[in-house]
Amino acid sequence: MSLAVQSFELGAAVPQVIGHRVARMALAGLSPSTRDRRELHRMGVEKVAASVEAWNGMAWQAFTAYQRWAWPFMQFLWFPWAASAPTMRSASRYWGDAALSILGKGMVPIRRRAVANAKRLGRTGR
Repeated sequence: MSLAVQSFELGAAVPQVIGHRVARMALAGLSPSTRDRRELHRMGVEKVAASVEAWNGMAWQAFTAYQRWAWPFMQFLWFPWAASAPTMRSASRYWGDAALSILGKGMVPIRRRAVANAKRLGRTGR
């Protein structure tokens, strides 16, 4: 899924989830019900889990991007007669694409949880 589509879905889901949860907290007041406490606990746990998952995904994507970037340089150093030197233009294009893929990997777990919460909290009776 493209980064633009993920961003759009996240931008649509987040206000719904925030609105629902803030309304639930306001209605609960100083004595939240068991259901309210469960939802607030779930909110905290999901945020931590999504954050850890996002950082792990971005770190792994960055690691593999560095590996792929270093390979042409290593080929050129080991076999200069068989490989051409990477250019500044190719490196610039590569890192632009790599940055988007790293960001995309970080967006996936956050978007997935936000969209799922928007669907779950948007159902009647919740």
